[in-house]
Amino acid sequence: MLAFIPSLFAPYAPEAFDYNALLQGPSAAHFFGTDSFGRDVFSRVIHAYTIDLQIAVFATIAPFIIGTFVGALVGYAGGISEAIFGRIVDVVVTFPFLVLVIAVVSVLGPGLINMYIAIGVVGWVFYARLVAGEIKVQRRLDYADAGRAMGYTPMRIIFRHLLPNAITPAIVYWMTDMALAILLGSSLGYLGLGAQPPASEWGVQIADGKNFMSTAWWISVFPGSAIVLTGLGFSLVGDGIAELLRVRR
Repeated sequence: MLAFIPSLFAPYAPEAFDYNALLQGPSAAHFFGTDSFGRDVFSRVIHAYTIDLQIAVFATIAPFIIGTFVGALVGYAGGISEAIFGRIVDVVVTFPFLVLVIAVVSVLGPGLINMYIAIGVVGWVFYARLVAGEIKVQRRLDYADAGRAMGYTPMRIIFRHLLPNAITPAIVYWMTDMALAILLGSSLGYLGLGAQPPASEWGVQIADGKNFMSTAWWISVFPGSAIVLTGLGFSLVGDGIAELLRVRR
């Protein structure tokens, strides 16, 4: 609800300046206080849900789809394709994920679209590795042998029979990855490589308040708390989906 209709819950516009209320602490008029421009922190945190949940979805949907597709093909084919994929995985996991994303964003330039591209370029590998491992297990089972004996094409065996039984770990990881994407998006926003000011994004808000931690702690603390609570929510949803899919299997 907060992400879809933030104006229903936010008492002020996120970019509304009030120079008569600079750096005011939490009060009845401003629940989370105001920042150095007099903007209502509570309203900015609420409106940031829209941007950060967009980051959670758009930054992970492409890696999920691409990684699942590639992992299914590699896991079923094996051989030289698996060897080549293994070398790609080795290169990616050698470097910290955040460092690779920052490097790509630095080349492309700051902004949300380039951040999505950077995460997609790097993130698909982890989904592909997960799905490939599951497909390798499923392809040795009797029902896969039965499909081959009946003359089914490899694509039908992979995407109609093997993948539905192998995709559960990828879906669970996707939920967790959404929480990590919000954290990553906030980190890049804090560094000036993600959402750009004056956008209402949690990382940008934390960066706005970093110089006022001793005098106006609320500018950074409340957006940081929103990141923690949202990440916890995605983790709980992921656990629930995992349990539901485990029961169905």
